[in-house]
Amino acid sequence: MTQPSAAADTPFDDLKQVDAGVLTIGYVDAGPPDGDVVILLHGWPYDIHSFADVVPLLTDAGYRVLVPHLRGYGTTRFRSADTLRNGQPAALATDTLAFMDALGVASAILAGFDWGARTADVIAALWPERCRGLVSVSGYLIASQESGRSPLPPKAELPWWYQFYFATERGRQGYERNWHDFARLIWQTASPKWTFDDATFERSAVSLDNPDHVDVVIHNYRWRLGLVEGEPLYDEIEAKLAKNPPVTVPTITLEGDANGAPHLNPSAYAKRFTGPYEHRTLGGGVGHNPPQEAPRAFAEAVLQIAAGRLG
Repeated sequence: MTQPSAAADTPFDDLKQVDAGVLTIGYVDAGPPDGDVVILLHGWPYDIHSFADVVPLLTDAGYRVLVPHLRGYGTTRFRSADTLRNGQPAALATDTLAFMDALGVASAILAGFDWGARTADVIAALWPERCRGLVSVSGYLIASQESGRSPLPPKAELPWWYQFYFATERGRQGYERNWHDFARLIWQTASPKWTFDDATFERSAVSLDNPDHVDVVIHNYRWRLGLVEGEPLYDEIEAKLAKNPPVTVPTITLEGDANGAPHLNPSAYAKRFTGPYEHRTLGGGVGHNPPQEAPRAFAEAVLQIAAGRLG
């Protein structure tokens, strides 16, 4: 049984907008302006409302909480029509750094899931001076494009069905025409024991109705398989990521005991975290979206990182 959402019908109020790098980013800015900063990063096909019940738990503890829409989501837009609608991990990490720069945030605790966890992992590994601590659902998600070309055993490939679907033009057209129902299907299969209601889903689904969403998503999954190129300006970053750099900042990794999305056993990535580290498996049927399914447990992990209570 997952934790009920106290904010299921209430969207974030007073969404702000800031020019940051190649984007103008829509974001939540909650809590005391002078509080230590926590940045919460969502995944696909979710949005900022995954953190609707996490944010008040952190702001009540005195933290300033920033929750940006990733590129291709919500009110985030590309500032130029000529910019590649790039979904590669280095681009998303660079977006987050540009977002921090635009708001004058030198460093923050980063916490996320799915694409958001991957983005936070990249920053923690390559720019530890910008990341005071990390909460990462499903652990170490850094992978190179080259590693994505290597086939997995059939059973491991099966949960990635949508990645192979997106590799085809049929899949691209299918997602463009059916992104709403596609997102609902992913929510259901990734969190099979989460009984979210229509209002909760629709609140986030609106954010996928973004003019760049399909292009960014398709590029992301095709890039992982080496089917499309990225941008040369990210080549140096990707070369570093290909070496599987360690994460040295204090980290808590989380995993739901009912995660239906592809994920590794925690023992497979534990050694990638060389600083203070702890792993927690969240019981009770928690799936792929712990901040929304188990907001208190997610917030407690962030607060423990903030308090420096890891060994």
